Amino acid sequence: MIEYLHLAPVASFIFVLTLITSIMAFSNPEWFGMMMFHPYSVYRKERVYTLLTSGLIHRDYMHLAFNMLSYYFFAFALEGMIGHWQFALLYVASLILSDLPTLAKHKNDYHYHSLGASGAISAVVFSFIMYQPMVMMMIIPLPIQIPAILFGVLYLVYCHFASKYSRDNINHDAHLFGALCGVAITLILNPGLAPVFVHSVSEGVRSLLH
Repeated sequence: MIEYLHLAPVASFIFVLTLITSIMAFSNPEWFGMMMFHPYSVYRKERVYTLLTSGLIHRDYMHLAFNMLSYYFFAFALEGMIGHWQFALLYVASLILSDLPTLAKHKNDYHYHSLGASGAISAVVFSFIMYQPMVMMMIIPLPIQIPAILFGVLYLVYCHFASKYSRDNINHDAHLFGALCGVAITLILNPGLAPVFVHSVSEGVRSLLH
């Protein structure tokens, strides 16, 4: 843990803060409700803070575990690649920006609420993929390793169907927009990464085919 604090202090802080606030909110319904993203209010310049606080709570322990596991696998390594303040900017900006399409979609729906760090974590995942698109990963329950970029494609397919058919309060739409934010912000911070990414993917595909 000390090593993580030294190498990735921002990712460590966000990880611990999200765990604490999520677990505390599970036993405090009033706090839970106040922190949820409410597009109807935000559009009317009320409860604007929920653009941030909704990313610090989760629907249940399963939702929290899935997001924090994804975060753990990518965030600490990414901070070492992209830099400390850059990681903070990527995470916070993506958390807010990924909710804006949902804000536009549900601005007149008083009963709509959502929660979760999905947008920001998607940004982290896809920022990592920009740096390491062909790194091999073991994804449970698949019995084989797959390249990170293929994981990204499968992740987006899952998000599409979850968004289309889900009836929970998890903002699945934020997955897609968070992924796009992650790629865009990463390229703004490091524009020279684009040709490196293309070269890595082309070389990786060529290697897999041979």
